[in-house]
Amino acid sequence: MALTELTIRNLKNTGKLYRIADGGGLTLEVSASGSKLWRYRYRHLGKEQMISLGKYPAVSLAEARRKRDEMKAQADEGKHLTC
Repeated sequence: MALTELTIRNLKNTGKLYRIADGGGLTLEVSASGSKLWRYRYRHLGKEQMISLGKYPAVSLAEARRKRDEMKAQADEGKHLTC
């Protein structure tokens, strides 16, 4: 299920790190302290990789999705991603 701004704002810290998926490899990682970080999962040379796209709310949901799409295009070309 795709995330919404309201859902993201209402996420609480649980004392443990957890991730909420948005789709297409984009996840929001919520730390034990409650900070939120956008991450993108992809495969490079058969291995799963994960790259940071920035902290929420400095990077909005729309911006994170745009970055994910750019990263996906690069990964599809076989490039190893860096921010």
